[in-house]
Amino acid sequence: MKLEQSTIKDIARELNVSSSTVSRALKDYPGISDETKRKVKEMAKKLNYRPNAIALSLRKSRSFTIGVIIPEVVHFFFSTVISGIEEVAFARGYNVILTQTNEKLAREKSSIDTMLSNQIDGFLVSFSKETTDFEHFSSLLDKGYPIVFFDRVPDIPGAIHVIVDDYSGAYEATKHLILQGYSRIVHLAGPSNLKISQERIRGYENALRDFGMEVNPDYIVESRTDGEAQKITSHLLNTLSPVPDAFFGNNDMAAVGAMMACKAAGYRIPDQIGIVGFSNWQFCSMIDPSLSSVAQPGFRIGAKATDILLDLIEQKINRNEFENSVVLETELLVRKSSVRLEKN
Repeated sequence: MKLEQSTIKDIARELNVSSSTVSRALKDYPGISDETKRKVKEMAKKLNYRPNAIALSLRKSRSFTIGVIIPEVVHFFFSTVISGIEEVAFARGYNVILTQTNEKLAREKSSIDTMLSNQIDGFLVSFSKETTDFEHFSSLLDKGYPIVFFDRVPDIPGAIHVIVDDYSGAYEATKHLILQGYSRIVHLAGPSNLKISQERIRGYENALRDFGMEVNPDYIVESRTDGEAQKITSHLLNTLSPVPDAFFGNNDMAAVGAMMACKAAGYRIPDQIGIVGFSNWQFCSMIDPSLSSVAQPGFRIGAKATDILLDLIEQKINRNEFENSVVLETELLVRKSSVRLEKN
């Protein structure tokens, strides 16, 4: 495992100055000219120098710490993933450093820099919704740094990721609504740049086609929050004719937003409008009516991703020889929000 990272001596050699001059310039000591500081910092960036980091190729021991970067700690799905990560990490003698990006690219990059400075052994990552350019991850992978992605799949050839079968989950949710007699099904989709959103749309569309129903582009609307989903649902109920009779949310918060809008407009759930979510948050069984949802095995995702990462760190497996995707199955949990036909 090799991380091509330079030292202060490398910078000094390139600029033909002493190592002590480089060290003081990097720390902005007085007595060093601004021009020298500028040259030293530019060369440090060019040579990929990081203060207090030790090149992996020179390590004789590990820090036994892994870094976890997630979009949101409050998201129930990610909290279950974290439980799986910690269970496996601690069992194998590793500590976990956790950061959340709040879906911001800048915070994602800052988290990487902080963790590298603390000499972590590898990353588990679910990247932010803002992330469309993955160069900051690609550069680390190119240097042999262990990274395993989960839930959100980056456009990086050969990257290892642990995901659920989003296509199958969406297909089964839509199929269930169709079999319950709903025919005008709206999909409140996730951000279009995310593979999980694309797969859920594909599952939704194919289920409609398999049952001889047309895909209406007006019935696929991007929704990022429950508040946004509520506004979108209200708008669709007031403008589409005929009125939609079902909503499939890309996550449970979108489904709850749709439910609130339908209730506010006087529609009965599930008699007039059926609703299904995705993720199976804890509140799904607590609200009225209880929310049908596609359950994701968050704990298993975290545990599996961690096992793979630690095997990479300990060189038990080779990244180039490993199957890129590990896909876990979902399960549709049917509750009151989508059942209007009694079973025979």
